[in-house]
Amino acid sequence: MRGELQDELARVTSSLVTMAKAVREAMRQASTALLAADPTLAQQVTVRDAEIDVLYRVVEDRIYEVFADRSPDPVDLRKVMTALQVASDLERMGDLAVHVARSALRRHPVPAVAPELAHLFRAMSTIADELAGKIVSALADQDAELAGQLDGDDDAMDELHRRLFSVMLRPDWPLGVEAAVDGALLGRYYERYADHAVNVGRLVMLLSPARPAEHA
Repeated sequence: MRGELQDELARVTSSLVTMAKAVREAMRQASTALLAADPTLAQQVTVRDAEIDVLYRVVEDRIYEVFADRSPDPVDLRKVMTALQVASDLERMGDLAVHVARSALRRHPVPAVAPELAHLFRAMSTIADELAGKIVSALADQDAELAGQLDGDDDAMDELHRRLFSVMLRPDWPLGVEAAVDGALLGRYYERYADHAVNVGRLVMLLSPARPAEHA
């Protein structure tokens, strides 16, 4: 019975890895669409988000099957519920990628990012991709050490977010309120994407069979 449960959990983890890869690609596409004012690529993000939503339902269904077929012990119950929380954070990250893509569509053919802010959003997109890449690897390898790095990596995104506002709030900001509002919203999307990535990292540490707390 326990072997069957472990097989179920392995299938759930496999679905989470697939979901994390899709989330990473969604934000990659959204960021490229944003910076290049590419409406075709932005539209593709919404298609990918539908795939992410399907994967989320797959994870939910598999977890419900675990409960329907057996009563997990407390350790396995924690793993199952943690996996569901991971799926929820990943689904939200996919939604945030869609928000970025829709910002690009809403302003097309004018770029949604002011030229004065492009370098900051390019840096934010790079950090977002690095965070998502670590999530994929940490989930696939159940790597608690790698997952633990995400919390510190998020500091770089927070710093860029602060720099973004320092630019837009300068007395000599030349582009008016509309461009500043666009920048503020986009900055929030990237910041929240990183925050959810950190949440996933913390949850992966709970899923890992070699958590430091278990060896204390």
